[in-house]
Amino acid sequence: MRTGDVRLTPTPHDELMEPDLRVGAVLRGALADALALVLPVACAGCDEPDVPLCPTCAGQLRPQPARRALTVTVWSGLPFHGVTARVVRALKEDGRTGLARELAPALRAAVDAAAGDRRDVVVVPVPTSRAAFRRRGYRVVELVARRAGLRTARLLLTARRAADQRGLGRAERRRNVAHTLRARAVEGLRVVVIDDVVTTGATLDEAVRALREGGADVIGAAAIAATPSRMNRL
Repeated sequence: MRTGDVRLTPTPHDELMEPDLRVGAVLRGALADALALVLPVACAGCDEPDVPLCPTCAGQLRPQPARRALTVTVWSGLPFHGVTARVVRALKEDGRTGLARELAPALRAAVDAAAGDRRDVVVVPVPTSRAAFRRRGYRVVELVARRAGLRTARLLLTARRAADQRGLGRAERRRNVAHTLRARAVEGLRVVVIDDVVTTGATLDEAVRALREGGADVIGAAAIAATPSRMNRL
């Protein structure tokens, strides 16, 4: 599929597609940019000084599409280890939003693979928890999607809060996220779901369940990166 082919079907849902630009998030982003001018910077992948991402580490972020069968086929752009894991964590936990541009090709490759030759695909992100949004001031996968030239539609809502997934096994994660999401206004839409990192796949499976119950045709899922043990690289 050519870059740019994935697009949103013109529908009455257009008002849901633009990012929620809140004053607090804008101020936090401006503060982070200001601090970057006065504080030392180091490569997010290897700590080389005076560069946000060194050429060697940037080369490690070239897309390596891989797929895995869950409720739907899930495509990832990179294996989640080494440099990729460190860069993703720096984006998610250290406020280094400039790294979204470096990860954008990986997400784009995964979405293009998930969409295949289909057009008029709606790209729906897994929702960011309110706690994570308050802490970061931005939604990670939506930020990377924008840098990748993808428009997203927030058509999944949180129905109930899940506990922190860290430290939970596969079965525990699935129980934890069961029926935590609901979909709105998705009947008849052709959807690719996106998330930042896939581990067990429990969250993506829950997203697919909610969208299908709402009447969407979920044709696949995509992520920036995935733990590599169960992914089949092409």
